[in-house]
Amino acid sequence: MIQFQPIFAFLHELRQNNNHEWFEAHRPEYDRAKLLFEDFIQGLIFRFDAIEPLGDLAAKDAIFRIHNDMRFAKNKPPYKSHFSAVLAPGGRHSLRLPYYIHIMPGGSFLAGGVHMPSPADLQAIRAAITDDPGPIKKVIEAPAFQKYFGGISGEKLKTAPRGYAPDHPEIELLRYKQFLVQHQLSDEQVLLPDFAEHVLEVFSAMKPFFDYLQPLVGQQMRPASRSPKKKREQRSI
Repeated sequence: MIQFQPIFAFLHELRQNNNHEWFEAHRPEYDRAKLLFEDFIQGLIFRFDAIEPLGDLAAKDAIFRIHNDMRFAKNKPPYKSHFSAVLAPGGRHSLRLPYYIHIMPGGSFLAGGVHMPSPADLQAIRAAITDDPGPIKKVIEAPAFQKYFGGISGEKLKTAPRGYAPDHPEIELLRYKQFLVQHQLSDEQVLLPDFAEHVLEVFSAMKPFFDYLQPLVGQQMRPASRSPKKKREQRSI
């Protein structure tokens, strides 16, 4: 059982003191928090085969670095105020839709889906919905999907996409520019002894959504860790 309280404590203090001097002075606390998070992610990896085999994925390849990329943004704090990771074959460099976990005091969540689709991705998804909306409706209307996600999230067009009538019977689905799901987590949930079980339950409910989307965007995917210039082509969270 992983105790998340030291992780929350460090991240809370980092949010108040996001500078290099403070970070270096509190590196032992960071090292402890990082190790706890790595242990938690490794534990999830060991149990993930029931959802999707991850091959020889190691936690270090799934976890994002805490340092912000300072090259392309002004006035950005040097460190992220959260820990995050993706669970997918290949970890951060996966070519598959990854399951994303984000741990932050007051803002933890689980998420996944198609985050930055190319025009070809959107065309493929919309064509599949138009040809037969049954499969995606079955996915998003499933009790487990509704329980954890409530529905699809992500940006939507204000009007119908080009080439589709405003009164199309599936216009609400076709207006999505992103096909995402997100499950918010309270601090109390993260601190519970059975938090890992909850994460696995949520990701299990997410899998049918991935099974629907992956064949439609699989040829268009790019690794999750790219330079900001190439993030425009990134397909996943």
